[in-house]
Amino acid sequence: MSKTITVIKGDGIGPEIMDATLQVLDATGAGFEYEFVDAGLAALEKTGELLPPETLETIAKNGICLKGPLTTPVGKGFSSINVALRRHFDLYANLRPAITFPGTKSRYDNVDVITVRENTEGAYMGEGSMINDDRTYAEAKIIVTRKGSERIARFAFETARKANRKKVTAVHKANIMKNVSGLFLEVCEEVAKDYPEIEFDSLIVDNTCMQLVMNPERFDMIVTTNLFGDIISDLCAGLVGGLGMAPGANIGKDKAIFEAVHGSAPDIAGKKIANPTALILAAALMLEHLGLGEKATAIREAIRGVLADKDRLTPDLGGNSHTGDFAQAIVERLT
Repeated sequence: MSKTITVIKGDGIGPEIMDATLQVLDATGAGFEYEFVDAGLAALEKTGELLPPETLETIAKNGICLKGPLTTPVGKGFSSINVALRRHFDLYANLRPAITFPGTKSRYDNVDVITVRENTEGAYMGEGSMINDDRTYAEAKIIVTRKGSERIARFAFETARKANRKKVTAVHKANIMKNVSGLFLEVCEEVAKDYPEIEFDSLIVDNTCMQLVMNPERFDMIVTTNLFGDIISDLCAGLVGGLGMAPGANIGKDKAIFEAVHGSAPDIAGKKIANPTALILAAALMLEHLGLGEKATAIREAIRGVLADKDRLTPDLGGNSHTGDFAQAIVERLT
Protein backbone atom coordinates (compact mmCIF):
# COMPACT_ATOMS: atom_id res chain seq x y z
CA MET A 1 0.00 0.00 0.00
CA SER A 2 1.48 3.35 -1.06
CA LYS A 3 1.92 6.25 1.34
CA THR A 4 -0.01 9.48 0.70
CA ILE A 5 1.96 12.67 1.26
CA THR A 6 0.33 16.05 1.79
CA VAL A 7 1.96 18.54 -0.58
CA ILE A 8 1.90 22.33 -0.23
CA LYS A 9 3.52 23.80 -3.34
CA GLY A 10 3.95 27.19 -1.73
CA ASP A 11 4.32 30.74 -3.03
CA GLY A 12 6.74 32.40 -5.44
CA ILE A 13 9.20 29.79 -6.67
CA GLY A 14 7.44 27.14 -4.58
CA PRO A 15 5.47 25.47 -7.40
CA GLU A 16 8.56 25.29 -9.63
CA ILE A 17 10.85 23.70 -7.07
CA MET A 18 8.07 21.42 -5.81
CA ASP A 19 7.43 20.07 -9.32
CA ALA A 20 11.17 19.37 -9.63
CA THR A 21 11.23 17.68 -6.24
CA LEU A 22 8.28 15.42 -6.98
CA GLN A 23 9.97 14.47 -10.26
CA VAL A 24 13.01 13.32 -8.27
CA LEU A 25 10.89 11.57 -5.62
CA ASP A 26 9.00 9.63 -8.27
CA ALA A 27 12.30 8.53 -9.81
CA THR A 28 13.29 6.82 -6.56
CA GLY A 29 10.43 4.36 -6.95
CA ALA A 30 9.05 5.18 -3.50
CA GLY A 31 5.54 4.97 -4.92
CA PHE A 32 4.08 7.93 -3.06
CA GLU A 33 0.69 9.39 -3.79
CA TYR A 34 0.23 13.12 -3.34
CA GLU A 35 -2.65 15.15 -1.94
CA PHE A 36 -2.25 18.83 -2.82
CA VAL A 37 -3.50 21.60 -0.54
CA ASP A 38 -2.90 25.35 -0.29
CA ALA A 39 -1.36 27.63 2.29
CA GLY A 40 0.12 31.12 2.20
CA LEU A 41 -0.79 33.64 -0.50
CA ALA A 42 -2.28 30.97 -2.76
CA ALA A 43 -4.69 29.98 0.00
CA LEU A 44 -5.43 33.60 0.92
CA GLU A 45 -6.50 34.34 -2.66
CA LYS A 46 -8.76 31.28 -2.82
CA THR A 47 -10.22 31.13 0.68
CA GLY A 48 -9.37 34.36 2.47
CA GLU A 49 -7.22 32.42 4.96
CA LEU A 50 -3.48 31.81 5.02
CA LEU A 51 -3.94 28.40 6.61
CA PRO A 52 -7.37 26.95 5.74
CA PRO A 53 -8.94 24.25 7.94
CA GLU A 54 -8.90 21.84 4.99
CA THR A 55 -5.12 22.10 4.83
CA LEU A 56 -4.74 21.34 8.53
CA GLU A 57 -7.17 18.44 8.27
CA THR A 58 -5.27 16.93 5.34
CA ILE A 59 -1.92 17.17 7.11
CA ALA A 60 -3.48 15.58 10.20
CA LYS A 61 -4.94 12.74 8.11
CA ASN A 62 -1.76 11.88 6.19
CA GLY A 63 0.73 12.63 8.95
CA ILE A 64 3.49 13.69 6.54
CA CYS A 65 3.70 16.96 4.61
CA LEU A 66 6.20 18.25 2.06
CA LYS A 67 6.04 22.04 1.95
CA GLY A 68 7.40 24.69 -0.37
CA PRO A 69 8.26 28.21 0.85
CA LEU A 70 5.29 30.27 2.04
CA THR A 71 4.85 34.03 2.16
CA THR A 72 3.32 35.62 5.24
CA PRO A 73 2.03 39.08 4.24
CA VAL A 74 3.68 42.01 5.97
CA GLY A 75 1.45 43.93 8.37
CA LYS A 76 -0.69 43.58 11.43
CA GLY A 77 -3.08 40.67 11.59
CA PHE A 78 -0.78 38.19 9.88
CA SER A 79 1.26 35.81 12.01
CA SER A 80 3.88 33.37 10.76
CA ILE A 81 2.36 30.41 8.94
CA ASN A 82 5.34 28.23 9.78
CA VAL A 83 5.04 29.01 13.49
CA ALA A 84 1.30 28.31 13.33
CA LEU A 85 1.90 24.89 11.75
CA ARG A 86 4.50 23.97 14.37
CA ARG A 87 2.23 24.95 17.23
CA HIS A 88 -0.90 23.35 15.80
CA PHE A 89 0.77 19.95 15.35
CA ASP A 90 3.24 20.29 18.27
CA LEU A 91 6.20 19.83 15.92
CA TYR A 92 8.69 20.30 18.71
CA ALA A 93 11.87 19.26 16.89
CA ASN A 94 13.41 21.25 14.06
CA LEU A 95 16.09 19.26 12.23
CA ARG A 96 18.54 21.20 10.02
CA PRO A 97 21.46 19.34 8.40
CA ALA A 98 24.28 21.33 6.83
CA ILE A 99 26.42 19.17 4.54
CA THR A 100 29.11 20.27 2.10
CA PHE A 101 28.46 19.49 -1.56
CA PRO A 102 30.97 20.05 -4.38
CA GLY A 103 30.57 22.99 -6.73
CA THR A 104 28.84 25.32 -4.28
CA LYS A 105 29.94 28.53 -2.59
CA SER A 106 30.94 26.62 0.53
CA ARG A 107 34.08 27.84 2.27
CA TYR A 108 34.81 24.37 3.60
CA ASP A 109 35.15 20.89 2.10
CA ASN A 110 33.93 18.65 4.89
CA VAL A 111 31.15 20.29 6.92
CA ASP A 112 28.59 17.77 8.17
CA VAL A 113 26.62 19.25 11.07
CA ILE A 114 23.04 18.66 12.18
CA THR A 115 21.33 21.32 14.28
CA VAL A 116 18.40 20.12 16.41
CA ARG A 117 16.37 23.11 17.54
CA GLU A 118 13.56 23.12 20.10
CA ASN A 119 10.63 24.45 18.14
CA THR A 120 7.76 25.29 20.49
CA GLU A 121 8.96 27.31 23.47
CA GLY A 122 11.84 29.58 24.46
CA ALA A 123 11.98 33.16 23.18
CA TYR A 124 9.48 32.62 20.37
CA MET A 125 6.42 31.74 22.45
CA GLY A 126 5.34 35.37 22.71
CA GLU A 127 3.99 34.86 26.22
CA GLY A 128 3.61 38.17 28.05
CA SER A 129 4.76 40.13 25.02
CA MET A 130 3.87 43.82 25.17
CA ILE A 131 4.90 47.28 24.08
CA ASN A 132 3.70 50.48 25.76
CA ASP A 133 1.57 53.09 24.02
CA ASP A 134 4.41 55.46 23.13
CA ARG A 135 6.59 52.54 21.96
CA THR A 136 9.45 53.32 24.33
CA TYR A 137 9.39 50.03 26.22
CA ALA A 138 8.78 46.42 25.17
CA GLU A 139 9.08 43.10 26.93
CA ALA A 140 8.47 39.39 26.44
CA LYS A 141 9.02 36.24 28.45
CA ILE A 142 11.35 33.38 27.66
CA ILE A 143 9.81 30.10 28.78
CA VAL A 144 11.80 26.88 29.06
CA THR A 145 10.29 23.76 30.58
CA ARG A 146 11.79 20.49 31.75
CA LYS A 147 9.38 18.60 29.50
CA GLY A 148 10.32 20.62 26.43
CA SER A 149 14.03 20.40 27.16
CA GLU A 150 13.94 16.67 27.83
CA ARG A 151 12.06 15.72 24.71
CA ILE A 152 14.29 17.80 22.41
CA ALA A 153 17.44 16.46 24.09
CA ARG A 154 16.17 12.89 23.80
CA PHE A 155 15.19 13.50 20.16
CA ALA A 156 18.74 14.69 19.45
CA PHE A 157 20.37 11.69 21.09
CA GLU A 158 17.98 9.22 19.45
CA THR A 159 18.64 10.84 16.08
CA ALA A 160 22.38 10.69 16.72
CA ARG A 161 22.11 7.00 17.60
CA LYS A 162 20.12 6.15 14.45
CA ALA A 163 22.43 8.19 12.21
CA ASN A 164 25.58 6.81 13.84
CA ARG A 165 26.62 10.27 15.00
CA LYS A 166 29.38 10.27 17.58
CA LYS A 167 28.88 13.53 19.45
CA VAL A 168 26.12 15.85 20.67
CA THR A 169 26.86 19.43 21.77
CA ALA A 170 24.30 21.32 23.87
CA VAL A 171 24.45 25.04 23.07
CA HIS A 172 23.29 27.46 25.78
CA LYS A 173 23.84 30.77 27.57
CA ALA A 174 23.66 29.42 31.10
CA ASN A 175 26.50 31.64 32.28
CA ILE A 176 24.18 34.68 31.97
CA MET A 177 20.65 33.31 31.59
CA LYS A 178 21.11 31.07 34.60
CA ASN A 179 17.50 29.99 34.98
CA VAL A 180 16.04 29.47 31.51
CA SER A 181 19.23 28.44 29.73
CA GLY A 182 20.53 26.80 32.86
CA LEU A 183 17.50 24.51 33.06
CA PHE A 184 17.95 23.48 29.42
CA LEU A 185 21.61 22.63 30.00
CA GLU A 186 20.84 20.76 33.21
CA VAL A 187 18.28 18.56 31.45
CA CYS A 188 20.60 17.89 28.50
CA GLU A 189 23.30 16.74 30.92
CA GLU A 190 20.82 14.38 32.58
CA VAL A 191 19.60 12.91 29.27
CA ALA A 192 23.16 12.45 28.01
CA LYS A 193 23.76 9.88 30.77
CA ASP A 194 21.29 7.54 29.05
CA TYR A 195 23.48 7.49 25.92
CA PRO A 196 26.98 6.62 27.15
CA GLU A 197 28.12 5.58 23.67
CA ILE A 198 27.64 9.14 22.38
CA GLU A 199 30.13 11.82 23.41
CA PHE A 200 28.48 14.85 25.00
CA ASP A 201 29.74 18.35 25.62
CA SER A 202 28.27 21.83 25.99
CA LEU A 203 29.25 25.24 24.68
CA ILE A 204 28.11 28.82 25.22
CA VAL A 205 26.27 30.14 22.17
CA ASP A 206 28.63 33.00 21.30
CA ASN A 207 31.64 30.69 21.44
CA THR A 208 29.70 28.19 19.34
CA CYS A 209 29.24 30.75 16.57
CA MET A 210 32.92 31.60 16.59
CA GLN A 211 33.97 27.94 16.58
CA LEU A 212 31.58 27.13 13.72
CA VAL A 213 33.22 29.78 11.57
CA MET A 214 36.78 28.87 12.55
CA ASN A 215 36.57 25.11 12.98
CA PRO A 216 33.22 23.59 11.97
CA GLU A 217 34.75 20.09 11.93
CA ARG A 218 34.59 19.99 15.73
CA PHE A 219 30.79 19.72 15.58
CA ASP A 220 28.73 16.66 14.78
CA MET A 221 25.26 17.37 16.17
CA ILE A 222 24.08 20.50 18.00
CA VAL A 223 21.00 20.61 20.25
CA THR A 224 19.75 23.97 21.45
CA THR A 225 16.79 26.20 22.22
CA ASN A 226 14.52 27.98 19.78
CA LEU A 227 16.20 31.36 19.24
CA PHE A 228 19.77 30.03 19.31
CA GLY A 229 18.82 27.20 16.96
CA ASP A 230 17.26 29.61 14.49
CA ILE A 231 20.47 31.63 14.31
CA ILE A 232 22.93 28.73 14.38
CA SER A 233 21.14 26.72 11.69
CA ASP A 234 21.33 29.65 9.26
CA LEU A 235 24.98 30.17 10.16
CA CYS A 236 25.61 26.52 9.32
CA ALA A 237 23.76 26.94 6.02
CA GLY A 238 26.15 29.78 5.22
CA LEU A 239 29.08 27.42 5.75
CA VAL A 240 27.83 25.09 3.00
CA GLY A 241 26.76 27.59 0.35
CA GLY A 242 23.63 29.26 1.66
CA LEU A 243 19.96 28.55 2.25
CA GLY A 244 19.62 27.11 -1.25
CA MET A 245 21.42 24.04 0.11
CA ALA A 246 19.57 23.88 3.43
CA PRO A 247 16.68 21.47 4.06
CA GLY A 248 14.59 21.41 7.20
CA ALA A 249 12.26 19.06 9.04
CA ASN A 250 9.71 19.86 11.75
CA ILE A 251 8.88 16.69 13.64
CA GLY A 252 6.39 15.87 16.37
CA LYS A 253 5.08 12.72 17.98
CA ASP A 254 3.04 11.55 14.98
CA LYS A 255 3.20 14.39 12.44
CA ALA A 256 6.09 15.81 10.42
CA ILE A 257 6.54 18.61 7.88
CA PHE A 258 9.56 18.74 5.57
CA GLU A 259 10.53 21.97 3.87
CA ALA A 260 13.03 24.19 2.14
CA VAL A 261 13.93 26.81 4.73
CA HIS A 262 14.61 29.60 2.25
CA GLY A 263 12.03 32.15 1.16
CA SER A 264 9.66 32.25 -1.77
CA ALA A 265 11.94 34.50 -3.90
CA PRO A 266 9.16 36.34 -5.74
CA ASP A 267 11.74 38.25 -7.80
CA ILE A 268 12.60 35.11 -9.79
CA ALA A 269 9.22 33.33 -9.61
CA GLY A 270 8.09 32.08 -13.01
CA LYS A 271 11.54 32.37 -14.58
CA LYS A 272 12.22 28.64 -14.06
CA ILE A 273 15.73 29.31 -12.77
CA ALA A 274 15.21 28.55 -9.05
CA ASN A 275 17.55 26.04 -7.42
CA PRO A 276 15.41 23.16 -6.02
CA THR A 277 18.22 21.52 -4.04
CA ALA A 278 17.01 22.51 -0.56
CA LEU A 279 13.53 21.08 -1.15
CA ILE A 280 14.92 17.93 -2.78
CA LEU A 281 17.17 17.44 0.25
CA ALA A 282 14.10 17.97 2.47
CA ALA A 283 12.42 15.17 0.53
CA ALA A 284 15.45 13.01 1.33
CA LEU A 285 14.95 13.79 5.02
CA MET A 286 11.33 12.72 4.60
CA LEU A 287 12.41 9.42 3.05
CA GLU A 288 14.70 8.77 6.02
CA HIS A 289 11.89 9.57 8.42
CA LEU A 290 9.74 7.00 6.64
CA GLY A 291 12.41 4.32 6.89
CA LEU A 292 13.58 4.65 3.28
CA GLY A 293 17.16 5.62 4.05
CA GLU A 294 18.66 3.96 0.97
CA LYS A 295 16.52 6.09 -1.32
CA ALA A 296 17.50 9.20 0.63
CA THR A 297 21.17 8.34 0.22
CA ALA A 298 20.65 7.77 -3.50
CA ILE A 299 19.17 11.26 -3.87
CA ARG A 300 22.08 12.89 -2.06
CA GLU A 301 24.62 10.99 -4.14
CA ALA A 302 22.79 11.97 -7.33
CA ILE A 303 22.88 15.64 -6.28
CA ARG A 304 26.57 15.28 -5.47
CA GLY A 305 27.18 13.86 -8.93
CA VAL A 306 25.28 16.62 -10.70
CA LEU A 307 27.17 19.32 -8.81
CA ALA A 308 30.56 17.66 -9.27
CA ASP A 309 29.97 17.25 -13.00
CA LYS A 310 28.49 20.76 -13.33
CA ASP A 311 25.63 19.14 -15.20
CA ARG A 312 22.67 21.42 -16.00
CA LEU A 313 23.17 23.70 -13.01
CA THR A 314 20.85 26.60 -12.20
CA PRO A 315 22.33 30.13 -12.38
CA ASP A 316 22.96 30.45 -8.64
CA LEU A 317 25.15 27.34 -8.88
CA GLY A 318 27.14 28.74 -11.80
CA GLY A 319 25.16 27.27 -14.68
CA ASN A 320 22.48 28.50 -17.07
CA SER A 321 19.91 25.71 -16.95
CA HIS A 322 16.30 25.70 -15.83
CA THR A 323 14.92 24.18 -12.63
CA GLY A 324 13.43 21.22 -14.46
CA ASP A 325 16.67 20.52 -16.32
CA PHE A 326 18.55 20.36 -13.03
CA ALA A 327 15.96 17.92 -11.67
CA GLN A 328 16.23 15.81 -14.81
CA ALA A 329 20.00 15.56 -14.34
CA ILE A 330 19.37 14.16 -10.86
CA VAL A 331 16.71 11.77 -12.17
CA GLU A 332 19.10 10.38 -14.76
CA ARG A 333 21.52 9.41 -11.99
CA LEU A 334 18.74 7.68 -10.07
CA THR A 335 17.41 5.54 -12.91
